Amino acid sequence: MPPSLRFLKALVITLMITLIGGVIAMVFILVTRLPGTAALPQLPASLALPSGAKAQAVTFGPGWIGVVTADSRFLLFRDSGGAPVQEVPLNLPAGG
Repeated sequence: MPPSLRFLKALVITLMITLIGGVIAMVFILVTRLPGTAALPQLPASLALPSGAKAQAVTFGPGWIGVVTADSRFLLFRDSGGAPVQEVPLNLPAGG
């Protein structure tokens, strides 16, 4: 076998070992980091949606909770719950 071909063979083997090591490292990282599920924030029991409003999405921020309703409104609550502090109508495009 010519020397240049032996060198190419060594490079290919090195690349193969590197790729196998990378895949093993990625699997190890995924297995060790993903199993622990983060605790979800809890909604206060006193969170009062206006009559007829149905929650579609909820988001949490420092000191506030936001709720998007099925009738295209964004309701802003304090962390303690109660009635909405602010209500913002959402102008969504048709079909969205």
